[in-house]
Amino acid sequence: MNYLKQFLIIMLVTAIGEIIRYVLPLPIPASIYGLVLMFILLYTKVIKLSQVKETAQFLIAIMPVMFIPAAVALMDSYSALQPILIPALITVIVCNIVVMVVTGKTAQFIISKDKKGEGR
Repeated sequence: MNYLKQFLIIMLVTAIGEIIRYVLPLPIPASIYGLVLMFILLYTKVIKLSQVKETAQFLIAIMPVMFIPAAVALMDSYSALQPILIPALITVIVCNIVVMVVTGKTAQFIISKDKKGEGR
């Protein structure tokens, strides 16, 4: 029953994200609104981490399975993707490198800021 309650909380936040996307005329996906809303609710402790933790861990654990339909669809439409395969691969590789560098630099910045805060 606990999993059901946690899943309903997550789905409610997701549904509110969908409503926000419908109301606001911005080109932002509803999932982003939902993530930001969940972050705000967790940060302000309106929702406690313990209220969604187990179900969130389960959803993260099964996340790779959710990509199988997309991968199969890509394989199925290979003939349409073949003319742009090289530019797409270059774009994906460059974007992944940029994301890794930015994430690493951000993590280093936060860790160094945290260490400076502990030294006081």
